[in-house]
Amino acid sequence: MHVLIDRNSFLFYTILMAKQMIMGNQAIALGALKAGVNLVAGYPGTPSSEIIEFISKYKDKTGTYVEWSVNEKAAAEVAAGASYAGSRTMITMKQVGLNVASDPVMCLSYVGVKGGMVIVVADDPGPISSQTEQDTRHYARYSKLPCFDPSTPGEAYEMVQEAFELSEKYNTPVLLRPTTRVDHAYESLDFPELGPCRTPGQFEKDSKRWVIFPKASFFNHQRIFARNENELPKVLSESKWNYIAPVVPEPVEGPYGLVAGGISYCYLMEALSILGIKDIPVLKIGTPYPFPADLAADFMRAHEQLIVFEELDPVLEESLLMVAGREHIECKISGKLDNTVPNAGELSVEIIKSVLQGAFDKLRHPEGRPQEDAPDLPVRPPVLCAGCPHRGAFYAVKQAMKGKKTVYCGDIGCYTLGNAQPLDMTDTCLCMGADITMAQGFYHNEPDRYCFSFIGDSTFFASGITGVVNAVYNQAKQTICILDNSTTAMTGHQPHPGTGVTMMGEIVEKISIEKILEAIGVAPIITVDPFNQEESVAAVKQAIEAPGVSAVIFKAPCISIAAKVGCKLPGPKSVDTGKCIGCQKCIKELGCPALSVSLLDKAPSTSSGTTSVKKLVEIDKSLCTGCGLCSQVCPTGAIQ
Repeated sequence: MHVLIDRNSFLFYTILMAKQMIMGNQAIALGALKAGVNLVAGYPGTPSSEIIEFISKYKDKTGTYVEWSVNEKAAAEVAAGASYAGSRTMITMKQVGLNVASDPVMCLSYVGVKGGMVIVVADDPGPISSQTEQDTRHYARYSKLPCFDPSTPGEAYEMVQEAFELSEKYNTPVLLRPTTRVDHAYESLDFPELGPCRTPGQFEKDSKRWVIFPKASFFNHQRIFARNENELPKVLSESKWNYIAPVVPEPVEGPYGLVAGGISYCYLMEALSILGIKDIPVLKIGTPYPFPADLAADFMRAHEQLIVFEELDPVLEESLLMVAGREHIECKISGKLDNTVPNAGELSVEIIKSVLQGAFDKLRHPEGRPQEDAPDLPVRPPVLCAGCPHRGAFYAVKQAMKGKKTVYCGDIGCYTLGNAQPLDMTDTCLCMGADITMAQGFYHNEPDRYCFSFIGDSTFFASGITGVVNAVYNQAKQTICILDNSTTAMTGHQPHPGTGVTMMGEIVEKISIEKILEAIGVAPIITVDPFNQEESVAAVKQAIEAPGVSAVIFKAPCISIAAKVGCKLPGPKSVDTGKCIGCQKCIKELGCPALSVSLLDKAPSTSSGTTSVKKLVEIDKSLCTGCGLCSQVCPTGAIQ
């Protein structure tokens, strides 16, 4: 505490380390910095992106090296090098990013690490912003890596620090598996005092340890099995992250017990509070793998029936069933497997409250606090922003290919929204980089079909280049449309190799997409402004005439960063109501959210004397960026 004294007015000002509202991802970042992490690498993916961004704000103070790697595999391998040398490292990604990183991560499980390595994998129940409802707890068991499952930002902050300790004690990477509602939740926490990171380690050569030979993996597998099946379950049964709530020295006996982990534990405790239930104990699991079997067995012996609440897959439920079978415990376990709990999507307080009421004879406790039913939130479909350059790219291809047999392969990013009406320009979307290779499959299957792939600049660097190599090498005919908006837009505008800046703030040479394509053998390569429809349509028509792999690079900055990169926006357009004929072509073909039908032009009818109503177009000036795409579509020149 520092006290400042104003001698003239005798006022005292006390500066204290006050609590702050901290987001879950920020709490994870702070926990890593508090643990002295030396190197952090990752690839942006909602809901994990803010972790690296927050760490980068303190890199000058702590000396932590931080980078956005080109993909998750690269991030894991960069971290592995530093960890082998004894430095503490952290990798960040979302659940589908773990698929990309799985090759090095699986091998690291067998080889082990020296410096602590924490792999943060943010799962996305719902899913809210992902392709799948993939459950990382399964991967923990599959890869034999310990896993922490935080319920709150505060738990995440502490778990990261403990994960580093566990990693170094057992020479293994450790998974931290927050979910979306933990990543983006806020909690009042003491902001820690941050100092320099740990002194970087020095690599010591030892080929018997660091080279992954089959024989070494065989012996390591035996060691890992013994650790995960014998030692860690006992250790974790006594961990503070696994307990019975309310906390008691001995398990509470009774017919019913509840089990939960992660954010579902918070939902469950709130539902119990609403219902006024105080006499049913809850087993809280914070380390789903290795499973705290001793604690779970004692809990099951004390109860006749358990209900398990967890998001995504029945991981805890299956673990309980396994322990019950092995220990010959008679206890009925309900959850997702018997449809007591919904088996897909997010859980919520309301869902859990409904399950409890149904399971316990419509249980009502008069001391429960009343809760008014909140109205349903309005549905807002995802849509490309007003002024998004992707809209112009999709529209140009659509106009150029009218009447032709086509397939449009999409990818992961803002441009996935090209599937929405009225554009309807995404026929497939599988995973990052798959657009380029899937288009080749369509071509080899139907050589008379014009095959297009749409990929963003960041995704191109992450996982698109190998697909282009495959296309040229295997003599496919396709047109690759690279929607270059100079950022990683959907996840929060992170830099990538084509932006000329690193996460360390260094200005570097931009890696040219055009030169990469040229080196691979793509021709022609045409770069156009998607807001210039005449040139864009002509570029597409030229590209499809090529005998092999061609590319059109639609280059214009994301509207959200246009001002930052020096683009001067022309200002919103307006509609000349005297010229507008109410055809609504601009709305029906572009789907821009700045366009709507709200102005009415009333005129007397010459035949019957009645008044006719003509629906005109209006432009919302608070949304319009003046991109001019609608003015190029308007048949009467009414948009100025």
